[in-house]
Amino acid sequence: MQYKGSENFRHNQSERIGVLVTNLGTPDAPTPSALRRYLAEFLSDPRVVELPRPLWWLILHGVILRIRPKRSAAAYASVWQPEGSPLLIHTANQGERIQEALTKKYGLDVVVGFAMRYGNPSIARVLDEMDQQGVRKLMVLPLYPQYSASTSASTFDAIAKNFKTRRWLPDLRFISHYPDYPPYIEAMARHIESHWSHHGRNQKLILSYHGVPLKYLTRGDPYHCECHKTSRLLAERLGLEKDNYMTTFQSRFGKEEWLKPYTDETLKALPGKGIKTVDVFCPGFSSDCLETIEEIDEENRGYFMESGGDGFSYITALNATPGHIDALVQLIEENLQGWQSPNNQSETLAARQTRAEEQKNAIYPGRDL
Repeated sequence: MQYKGSENFRHNQSERIGVLVTNLGTPDAPTPSALRRYLAEFLSDPRVVELPRPLWWLILHGVILRIRPKRSAAAYASVWQPEGSPLLIHTANQGERIQEALTKKYGLDVVVGFAMRYGNPSIARVLDEMDQQGVRKLMVLPLYPQYSASTSASTFDAIAKNFKTRRWLPDLRFISHYPDYPPYIEAMARHIESHWSHHGRNQKLILSYHGVPLKYLTRGDPYHCECHKTSRLLAERLGLEKDNYMTTFQSRFGKEEWLKPYTDETLKALPGKGIKTVDVFCPGFSSDCLETIEEIDEENRGYFMESGGDGFSYITALNATPGHIDALVQLIEENLQGWQSPNNQSETLAARQTRAEEQKNAIYPGRDL
């Protein structure tokens, strides 16, 4: 196997600490062909669908990729912006705000990149770019507060796959989850309180998380427990009693049982139980995306109102709000502890280059190394 080196490396090149922020992904356009490419990559990940590969390949290519792309393209078209998908826009903004905050403290010694696990910009591409910028220490922050093998571990898989092709690896730190991180809880609480102060508060707060198959829980995935822990801590911070909020799970796919209670079925049933107004917030989504804008604020709003609800209020994701950026920057800085800023003074870099040339010429005279 031919391993990739650090192309264009120079001994007088400045070194950087890299922070790679990642999210799930997005198609390149709201078209069936773009959705087919995106879904093929996403649903081919064995971390996402834990079925025998030959069986799943037949289902995926024989059924799903023939039907779902057109339907999903229509849904994406309803939320698409001139700059691209909402998830791409918000994640890019988060990366920019984090870079601004870290630059104020560390100058140019820390470089922030953002990538998508599926689609573009790809993790491999951004890792290549960071390598060319001299990143020798790398921190990866997947924007999944609650850990699941289908999200956080899958991101690690993508990092490891890229590293397997490299000759020179950076020091690596990986933040796998932060479901109970106090600044994250506080950012959500203040965000919800701000919404209530401007729009009023409804009877019940629904905390909706992306679902996963029930079998993942029985096989040891901690996601279910971490979602409930986040809900409990958030409710305590907001001063809510148990009857004031619910934890539910959305976005199930296929016919097998997923984590319950399901968000859609819950919203359909609540009006019949006397809950006529609800607020819905999605603590596991760091950015607004198809699943929050179209699935929650349109589809599930419709279910609730058609079932007899009188008021439905979707509370937006944290996105690039100052409170969220502050929390993420604190999380990053805590995990940067012990990594000294590189010495990129011109005299130091020049001396390093001189020493390298002297050693090369002494041992391998005339060789272009």
